[in-house]
Amino acid sequence: MTKTLPGPPPETPVPDLALAARARGLARSYGRGDALVHALRGVDLDLPAGRFTAIMGPSGSGKSTLMHCLAGLDQPTAGSVTVAGRDLARMNDDTLTRFRRDHIGFVFQAFNLLPMLTAGQNIWLPFELAGHRPDRADRDRLDLVTRVLGLEDRLGHLPSELSGGQQQRVAIARALVRQPEIVFADEPTGNLDSEASAEVLGFLRRSVRELGQTVVMVTHELDAAAYADDVLVIHDGQISARLTSPDQDTLVAALRGGTR
Repeated sequence: MTKTLPGPPPETPVPDLALAARARGLARSYGRGDALVHALRGVDLDLPAGRFTAIMGPSGSGKSTLMHCLAGLDQPTAGSVTVAGRDLARMNDDTLTRFRRDHIGFVFQAFNLLPMLTAGQNIWLPFELAGHRPDRADRDRLDLVTRVLGLEDRLGHLPSELSGGQQQRVAIARALVRQPEIVFADEPTGNLDSEASAEVLGFLRRSVRELGQTVVMVTHELDAAAYADDVLVIHDGQISARLTSPDQDTLVAALRGGTR
């Protein structure tokens, strides 16, 4: 059932900037013989920096596979992925792990917060994992991110003491605090009610507008996609539509295969 969310405030269109990520001839297949499945079929894609992009499509269309390949969580069968000017295929496992840690942020449907850590400690976790002692610039970044996300008075609370929307905002702050080149969000409002969903989507929108962040979100919700600058529609492993600030009728037509 599609949630009805308050729409985002109108904004002036943002001009194209440098690319945060690029894919060329991206293909991903699973299985063999009669069980062979082509999840992606030669996808070419440019993701501009400093924009909010939504990826939509029916179940099984390849949208999550596309995100996982772009994020370096899955290896394509063919083609290339470049993030922040680096070719992911040229990295070994250790280098790719470090690159994801330092340059890519993740927000998932499950909040993935450590229950024994406070909100503030969960946000600082990427620094701990990297063995990096936060400096003044890092602390200034934390102050900015928590202010934008409205978390200043929740940093000392455990996840169990936070609402679902607040927990997802902590997860977003954790993804943003190290200033990654790109943040991937996989159905980030899937476990939230309509009010909390609108809150989280609004804060993702603000992270793009106020922090200059690049966000790529996989979603099946029309109302969630309305918060994005650009919407990519995928069918049968191929991008069937590229839309900028589409109205709902245009987006529904694209999802039905009416726009190519």
